[in-house]
Amino acid sequence: MGRSDLERLSREELIELVLRLQRPDKTSRTSSKPPATDRKERRERSKPGGAKPGHEGHSRVMRDNPDAVVDHQPDRCACCGGDLHGDLPVELVSVSERIELPAVTPVVTQHRRLAVQCPSCGMRVVAPVPEAARGTPFGPRLHAVATYLKTFQALSYERLQAALSDLFGLSLSQDGLMNLLQRAQWHFRSGREEAVSTLRRAAVIASDETGVRIEGSNAYHWVFHAADAVVHTASPTRGAVVVREMMDGHRPAVWISDRYTAQQGHAAAHQTCLAHLARDVAYVVEVSDDPIPWRLQLWLQTVFGLAERVTDLAASTLAAKRRTLDRQLGAILTTPSRCDLTRDLQAKIGRARDQLLVFLAHPGAVEPTNNGSERLLRPAVVQRKMTNGYRAMWAAEGEAAIRTVVDTARLAGHSPFGTILKTVGA
Repeated sequence: MGRSDLERLSREELIELVLRLQRPDKTSRTSSKPPATDRKERRERSKPGGAKPGHEGHSRVMRDNPDAVVDHQPDRCACCGGDLHGDLPVELVSVSERIELPAVTPVVTQHRRLAVQCPSCGMRVVAPVPEAARGTPFGPRLHAVATYLKTFQALSYERLQAALSDLFGLSLSQDGLMNLLQRAQWHFRSGREEAVSTLRRAAVIASDETGVRIEGSNAYHWVFHAADAVVHTASPTRGAVVVREMMDGHRPAVWISDRYTAQQGHAAAHQTCLAHLARDVAYVVEVSDDPIPWRLQLWLQTVFGLAERVTDLAASTLAAKRRTLDRQLGAILTTPSRCDLTRDLQAKIGRARDQLLVFLAHPGAVEPTNNGSERLLRPAVVQRKMTNGYRAMWAAEGEAAIRTVVDTARLAGHSPFGTILKTVGA
């Protein structure tokens, strides 16, 4: 805006412009920005981490089946110097453990084909090629370890190469690692297809997406999840076509997501993430003296409090509370305001008004926030920050298939590495 533009502004417009310029930047508490983008001084004023006062402490649990037990019994009395022979009765005073990792070295098995001459006819007979000698020389556990480190510990090819060399004494080229990982990813295709099939039968589905670099271009990592399935997928687009292809005509009862347009209209009802709205409201409360955002914040706190005990209340009670909350929200949204931020907030919430309390009609089955999707996307975000994305689309799609199988197995309590080893070794 130039000088001539400023001269044409009225006194009220100039005051509003100055107030806008003085507004603080948004933070992770008042927007969807990650905590790492917060200013240093804000982090310095934040509350310290660690256990809060009154928190019950926990200690490591002793193993019931240790590999070895060593008893330490005194052999001489500290008072009189008398001999304490080994058959005296003893009592257990304390137990401590020392835990150590064994030295891990590769187990190399050479398969040698031998030939013998038949004593009857003199023919030279060669042993057939053993199954272990066909294909790759690397076994399932090595494939599983490399896949786990690459996918879930976000190691680049260079760092993965160094880790295998330093920890296990294995010398592999980066091309060899790429081929190894590609072979491992192939084993996860059927598991991904099964998870997609389960997802397409779900009544409640949540989704979200985050940016990622694939083959040097901007792309997106999507996640879809239900009660018994999680599906990750890589796509060059953020459009609704990704959702339509994933659902293949299935239309669940409820869809949970943020207010992004491509996430809308895929179910009979939609639950908008209230955590996103709460951050938007917190920003306006922080920068404005208008009481309307403060009323919205109190309203959201009431909703979150009700969500914590939604499964303890009868359906009639939930319906009555929903009517009351909707009536209160209507009064807040129709209250006039001179603050532009408040008016924008009222319009934003008004457009999603019928999507805010859907979870009350499905107690225990629908969450009021989309935090579950964000938690499932967090490892992919870490991977993006650590490695700057994927060199090829097959790598992005392969890791999405691995995350699909592992995160779906997690719903049943299975560990990531155990799932990877079982899948690769199948």
